[in-house]
Amino acid sequence: MSQHRSLKTAGSVGTKRSVLKRGERIKLMKARGQWKEGRLPTGLPKTKSE
Repeated sequence: MSQHRSLKTAGSVGTKRSVLKRGERIKLMKARGQWKEGRLPTGLPKTKSE
């Protein structure tokens, strides 16, 4: 079964995502010094991507 043409993308054009995945948010928070060791990865605050 083929995919409908409206659902196909032109590939990764390099658009910047406005939403980060959980692992990416933790990594960014560690780089900024906002992550405390032993903290649960649920309920993270919103972070703006760089």
